[in-house]
Amino acid sequence: RFTALCSDDFQKLKALTDGPPKELKIRLIKVESGDRETFIASEVEERRIPLEEITIKNTASEIIRACKGARVKGKFKESYLLPAFSVKPVLTTEQPIPQEKLNPPTPSIYLESKRDAFSPVLLQFCTDSKNPVTVIRGLAGSLRLNLGLFSTKSLVEANGEHAVEVRTQVQQPADENWDSSGTGQTWPCESSRSHTTIAKYAQYQASSFQESLQEEKGSDNEEDDEKLVTNSENTTSNSSAPKQKPVGKIIKFGTNIDLSDPKRWKPQLQELQKLPAFMRVSSSGNMLSHVGHTILGMNTVQLYMKIPGCRTPGHQENNNFCSVNINIGPGDCEWFAVHDNYWEAISDFCEKHGVDYLTGSWWPVLDDLYRANIPVYRFIQRPGDLVWINAGTVHWVQAVGWCNNIAWNVGPVTSYQYQLALERFEWNEVKKVKSIVPMIHVSWNMARNIKVTDPDTYKMIKHCLLQSIKHIQILRDQLVAGGKKISYQSRVKDEPAYYCNECDVS
Repeated sequence: RFTALCSDDFQKLKALTDGPPKELKIRLIKVESGDRETFIASEVEERRIPLEEITIKNTASEIIRACKGARVKGKFKESYLLPAFSVKPVLTTEQPIPQEKLNPPTPSIYLESKRDAFSPVLLQFCTDSKNPVTVIRGLAGSLRLNLGLFSTKSLVEANGEHAVEVRTQVQQPADENWDSSGTGQTWPCESSRSHTTIAKYAQYQASSFQESLQEEKGSDNEEDDEKLVTNSENTTSNSSAPKQKPVGKIIKFGTNIDLSDPKRWKPQLQELQKLPAFMRVSSSGNMLSHVGHTILGMNTVQLYMKIPGCRTPGHQENNNFCSVNINIGPGDCEWFAVHDNYWEAISDFCEKHGVDYLTGSWWPVLDDLYRANIPVYRFIQRPGDLVWINAGTVHWVQAVGWCNNIAWNVGPVTSYQYQLALERFEWNEVKKVKSIVPMIHVSWNMARNIKVTDPDTYKMIKHCLLQSIKHIQILRDQLVAGGKKISYQSRVKDEPAYYCNECDVS
């Protein structure tokens, strides 16, 4: 005979199945007696390790048991990093750096053959924590890259109506950043945003070049007249008056042009497959290829269209990832770079000048950096040159001529890159800034997808996964204890990682 369960009874029964599954572990012991074999069932006594004694040598089962026994009250907050595993180079900044070393020479590599580009020595040099930036001169020529595919003419022909983000800026010398009154140099570097198309920006780029030719021609004719006027001028002006810099010309920078569509930009993206694996947009040895979804401009290519004076303000890459930048030409770009060790000092300067280091727009005053004993790498990137920005390097860029650039991020599977990415992930959380790269999600995917051979990187990733299990298990136990129902939500292909503090699934 069957009796119908009332809804209250059903809910009680259902609640029993909602908690974590319980197991009784039994070991079977074989006993031989003459010709007979029997088995004795013996209950396995599991030792519960205190949570503070758990290390990366413990199993997942031991971690979960330790979490359940800990009964943590309130929010559980432990770092995903262990200071003992740090691989960051120690740079002493107490002794003043001699004047000549405040402008160190930029490491520049000249490749003699295609084979040199694929040498493991190049990867080791670029990712060495002591080298904040490396310029690979004439890489395009060595690999026979057809950079013409990224020229303004080719882009217009391929996709003239494609969207372009425009930044309106004030043109000024690369080593200067004047305030709006023109009376002093400052750090904030503001610009206004608008949108256009590749075809329209191409017209602007071309007309700007033509105007410059006309101005150059006109200035040659006026040179003699200017000399006469200067000689006849009364030079008794008041020298004590403050110098006022004339306001520069208003210019437009075509930035963040998305080249991610593999159908629309097929020839361009195929051409980049000629690069060594560690520089490619996608490869198994690139952490950003294990995100599982698209992060525009990071694991996809972005294009920049420039005229002289266009600026990319100071920044570290998202989550301190490395970046690759190729100058398409025809003009040059000027770069400034500072080692990751000095980012906090630069952040302090930003705070002092009222601009947010992580989210604001700023252009360092070089004299401020030199006075603070901060070395600055300064160099010119010519057409065909590839600039490798190492993990955490602070950098800012200005166009010298009319040019296009392509850029993307890469995450070599090295301990230095992994540590810096995870450090910035945690710092972003402190500063309430969303990390563009979901580092915990990436760490689990890397553990699933690849074999990590470097011992330091292996230990760091394993410790991150250990901390992840602790965070999740303790939160889960707290939710169940609070009477909350947890529903499993499977992940679909290309679904982004969630950052929400409150579940948004009804």
